[in-house]
Amino acid sequence: MRRAVLATIGISALIVALLALKPHQLPALAGVAPRSPTAPPSPHGPAGTSSGVSAGTGTFTGDPIDTQYGTVQVAATLTKGKITSVQVLQAPDQNGRDQQIAAYALPRLTQEAIGAQSAHIDAVSGASYTSQGYIQSLQSALDQAHD
Repeated sequence: MRRAVLATIGISALIVALLALKPHQLPALAGVAPRSPTAPPSPHGPAGTSSGVSAGTGTFTGDPIDTQYGTVQVAATLTKGKITSVQVLQAPDQNGRDQQIAAYALPRLTQEAIGAQSAHIDAVSGASYTSQGYIQSLQSALDQAHD
């Protein structure tokens, strides 16, 4: 009986200690997201903009990023350098599970990108590969907007 009480107290203390831990987050580097070595600079020009439009305004198509489950590509619309929308042009959809993950993750990634005004966003749990492809494609679109 005494062992059971000691085990219960020990487990309770361990749970309390684990719940008190804070997740580790890297500090933001002045709003600059690191570039992935697998996403080279895009030769694509901004889509839907004319030569008279100021830099940072228009729709910019990101590079297509191949992931383990399929290609991810996005286009970011910026107005005066601010992200106003992100359209998903390609996403993994080879089977029902891919479609389910994309339907869950892509709206959340888009919401985070617009809120953060950058590609420096967290991946969606359960959609790591899709999230990484989205982030890399978005970063390449933002790089084009700032060129």
